[in-house]
Amino acid sequence: MNTLDYDLSKKTSVINELGIHARPAAMIAKLAMKAQSDVWLCKNGDRVDASSIIDILSIACLKGADVTLQIENPEDINILNKIINLFEKGFEELA
Repeated sequence: MNTLDYDLSKKTSVINELGIHARPAAMIAKLAMKAQSDVWLCKNGDRVDASSIIDILSIACLKGADVTLQIENPEDINILNKIINLFEKGFEELA
């Protein structure tokens, strides 16, 4: 059994009014591309590549949507935390 010190997935919610549109998707993808391994964005059973703006937009994350971010490599925990921080700050779109 392999025990990790890190949780490789974190749940969050979309709090900004416009949901995940092109600008927030680009912010997520930019961070995900810096990861050593794949980063996934999951919503309602769908899992998409978080480094792809088109994939992110394809799962239509509206305000209030619950999502999970997953990483495959524990060394990418800082990337995961930075993406979660974007969600928690409403992608800096909160009025």
